[in-house]
Amino acid sequence: MLFSQEFRNFAATNVNIDKKKMNVLELSEQEIGRRQSLQELRSMGIDPYPAAEFPVTAWSTDIINEFEDLPVIGKDENGNDVRETATPENSRMVSIAGRIMSKSVMGKAAFAKLQDSKGRIQIYIQRDSICPGENKDLYNIVYKKLLDLGDFIGVKGYVFRTKTGEVSVHVMEMKVLSKSLKPLPVVKTDADGKVYDAFDDPELRYRQRYVDLIVNAGVKDTFLKRATIIRTLRNILDNAGYTEVDTPILQNIAGGASARPFITHFNALNQDMYMRIATELYLKRLIVGGFEGVYEMGKNFRNEGMDKTHNPEFTCMELYVSYKDLLWGMTFTENMLEQICTAVNGKPEVEIDGNIISFKAPFRRLPILDAIKEKTGFDCDGKSEDEIRQFCLSKGMDVDDTMGKGKLIDELFGEFCEGTFIQPTFITDYPVEMSPLTKMHRSKPGLTERFELMVNGKELANAYSELNDPIDQEERFIEQMKLADKGDDEAMIIDQDFLRALQYGMPPTFGIGIGIDRLVMLLTGKFAIGEVMLFPQMKPEKKIPQSTPAEWAEIGVAEEWVPVLRKAGFNLIQNIKDEKPQGLQQKIGDIVKKYKLEMTKPSVDEVAAWIEKANA
Repeated sequence: MLFSQEFRNFAATNVNIDKKKMNVLELSEQEIGRRQSLQELRSMGIDPYPAAEFPVTAWSTDIINEFEDLPVIGKDENGNDVRETATPENSRMVSIAGRIMSKSVMGKAAFAKLQDSKGRIQIYIQRDSICPGENKDLYNIVYKKLLDLGDFIGVKGYVFRTKTGEVSVHVMEMKVLSKSLKPLPVVKTDADGKVYDAFDDPELRYRQRYVDLIVNAGVKDTFLKRATIIRTLRNILDNAGYTEVDTPILQNIAGGASARPFITHFNALNQDMYMRIATELYLKRLIVGGFEGVYEMGKNFRNEGMDKTHNPEFTCMELYVSYKDLLWGMTFTENMLEQICTAVNGKPEVEIDGNIISFKAPFRRLPILDAIKEKTGFDCDGKSEDEIRQFCLSKGMDVDDTMGKGKLIDELFGEFCEGTFIQPTFITDYPVEMSPLTKMHRSKPGLTERFELMVNGKELANAYSELNDPIDQEERFIEQMKLADKGDDEAMIIDQDFLRALQYGMPPTFGIGIGIDRLVMLLTGKFAIGEVMLFPQMKPEKKIPQSTPAEWAEIGVAEEWVPVLRKAGFNLIQNIKDEKPQGLQQKIGDIVKKYKLEMTKPSVDEVAAWIEKANA
């Protein structure tokens, strides 16, 4: 591909750029213009990507909140206060940096909105202020012509209030910090608050989170709240005297939960490994080793479905405390969540979809079998596996013979109960078949000391009085393996090393796991997990099908014409089958002319030959 002289000059000065990627036809007109501006900046001796530090002394929102008006010196003819004129001598001097989000030029002066890490502030640029000498290029050329929306600049100046009342920075010095090569989506809001051209497609927002954070107000606030939630949770656990630890992500056995794992291969050991599905078993080993309380906040991976509330990679906090039980754990959990909600929202309440959810302790406590009976009228207590399965089938549920009693009860609860608990509710006393790592209930045979915390119709936490009887634990692992033999690919695998650790003795222990992503969803009022994960897992990005240069060559099209045909909208050979030779030649000629390509368009006969072979 041949380029115009202007563009070839640009490419020649950028030897580190792969020239194939610099095909002018792969760029939009705005992108071409920005690259030309980049070259012009360099030709003026301005580095568009300087290495030196730019000293920042203030941030947008702080400047606005801390602004103090100058003293009143009199009244105007209308009786309004007249204040001292702002100057560098009597005003606050600041040095700020950020991204240009809007520009308006009015001859020798201009306004712009600068966006930094905290918000936006207006800057006022006067030609003679930033160009006090005879050379006015910094304003006339650099600012007016070469800087675009999205570019980063640093400015120094003094703070003042405009005649319209807006706190602004009068710029005395300006420096280019980074030239953006792609235009940002321009989201517009009218006087009534109506938004136009919104960047609101969820898939595009999640895939290009960097753009989402720039143009959509409130997105960053969600992740700042996420950071507050994690920081507060960590502080509570640290202040309670518990130790944060790290345990392996690559594991020989996928244990600690009932879930389908991701499998990878460890080449050095020639061994398949599992991405962890839970941190539980390693943390319990540390309790055996003498830690009184340990916790880990990290990633778990489950090779299961993706939907609005599930992502295969998610963040979880697990805590294990020696000598504590489920009753202590419920009190500790509700007090902890009340503190976290208050830290994030200023009060122990949050509004979600019109519901006020209160995290004020204490929370309701309800046994799971009572919950199922309350919602369905069916009492699972004392019923056999077959009886429960038949009831499920009578309700039209999708169950089969691979599901054991615990799985069936879990399905019943999920179908009829889980979504109904809006206020925080501890669901307790799970059947032993559902809880292979949980201690038997102290007073209710066949049940275990376990709770799940339900909030807004979803599970938020799962907790146990941990099983520390090694013989009982081994028997439950064996039962899990029987379920695996029946086809349950989420059943637990026997972890012999964990059993060995238990045989050395583990003290009575309380354990809990809290899904951080769901907690953030609750406390920020979001309904999709993708809204609270910076980079959620996405399906592969769709690409436009294109015939290869080799395939085009088979019908006689030279490689240099392939980008031109694609730019004209002919990505596949079959796209030209119905074209008229003269019409296709004209479209090719239009592209050559528009982009000033140093190419001679093919003859009508050549184009006709392409079309004939495409139809062969």
